[in-house]
Amino acid sequence: MRIAVLGSGAGSNFLALWKACHAGKIAGEISLVGADQQNAGILEQAEARNIPTFFAKKGKDFSERVAQRLLEENIELVCLAGLMQIVKAPLLGAFPNRILNIHPSLLPKFPGKEAWKQALEAREDETGCTVHYVDAGMDTGEIILQERVPIKTDDTPESLHARIQEAEHRVYVESVRTVISSLTD
Repeated sequence: MRIAVLGSGAGSNFLALWKACHAGKIAGEISLVGADQQNAGILEQAEARNIPTFFAKKGKDFSERVAQRLLEENIELVCLAGLMQIVKAPLLGAFPNRILNIHPSLLPKFPGKEAWKQALEAREDETGCTVHYVDAGMDTGEIILQERVPIKTDDTPESLHARIQEAEHRVYVESVRTVISSLTD
């Protein structure tokens, strides 16, 4: 299966997915990586692995430009990995039930930005991460898989986020495996 990964940041979830594909744990290959930040680390990570990359500037036609590029490359599954954009039509329509997102909370709790900080501020005992299908809402799509992460009494936003990212790397790989399996059955 031809996979595209779209992000805005350093690319740690991309790297976890790439390693799983490379090791044969995912029945697919990452064929394209895109970012909405020209200097995003995810682009450097992909280029270092000889994966084609593209930059899509933010704007009203972002989803249209990205959809066009993904379709040109015959992409079959799209994985969002820290993309700081709301995905809209026509991208949603071009890949129905084929766009996944990883979010650093146990949705539906704490959608949106910096969910780990929201969990700390709410004095939660636990948080975690969620992989879900992307729909027109913000972090509202059908949940595929979640993993819980306890909140320690001495957690800082940074220490909690680091532990959530470790869980993200596991749960995203497992979710992509599950989705590809369901699409190829």
